[in-house]
Amino acid sequence: MKIEDLFSVKGQVAVVTGAASGLGLAFTEALAENGATVVMMDRNAAALETERTRLQGLGWRVEGVPLDVTDRPGVDRAFDGVMARHGKIDTVFANAGIDPGPGYVTPDRSRRPPEYALENYEDPRWDKVIDINLNGVFTTLKAAARHMKVRQRGQIIVTTSIAAISVEGSLGMAYMAAKAGVAHLTRNAALELARYNIRVNAIAPGMFVTNIGGGWMHDPQAQAAMGRQVPLGRMGSPDELKGLALFLASKASSYATGAQFVIDGALSIGVAD
Repeated sequence: MKIEDLFSVKGQVAVVTGAASGLGLAFTEALAENGATVVMMDRNAAALETERTRLQGLGWRVEGVPLDVTDRPGVDRAFDGVMARHGKIDTVFANAGIDPGPGYVTPDRSRRPPEYALENYEDPRWDKVIDINLNGVFTTLKAAARHMKVRQRGQIIVTTSIAAISVEGSLGMAYMAAKAGVAHLTRNAALELARYNIRVNAIAPGMFVTNIGGGWMHDPQAQAAMGRQVPLGRMGSPDELKGLALFLASKASSYATGAQFVIDGALSIGVAD
């Protein structure tokens, strides 16, 4: 088989949540540029429309569906709509997530004020992060599995984080719990769905320049400061995830399921000297 056929996603119908910016937009671009029809889902309707228009202007087959992944009936309706329009769903990127918020220490390892301590962690903050970053993925997996099992095939890719592997005190505690939970949820779903030829894998990014947290990572000084911790010496660009996205959405990864692919410039194995 030729390498271009091995990694081909031409003719696929894919769904990407959190698709209007950052990693989700990179996943969308990777698949759409290579011949897939991509249904972009995001709660930011304005950003979604802007990116849909831009990508359609490039001649790519994309659609935009405003969606909040915490709206469980809404997720089901959105996936039902994809099936009604296209008759199949081949690949799903369960990517939607929100900023973790600050942890108990700053990036330079000094302690934050008492309001950031465990005993003062606010319940609404915990609930919001868990609801989007964990429950939202669970709801997306349910909707994807319901339709993929009918055809006995499909690929689901979940965005976790290196926070699923190691604890980082500068990030909010709820984020740690959510991403660790999502990583195990991915493995559990992979085990259950393997019988139906549905593969479930995770991508665990490290520090990537995205709009999360209000877009502070676009500041060159912030990038330089964060990049000094990474053994490769810099933060990642969302474009650097596109190859992995194509791998997991294509026949190239046909024997991979239940795996978590870390892509972090080696940060999870050590801090730069």
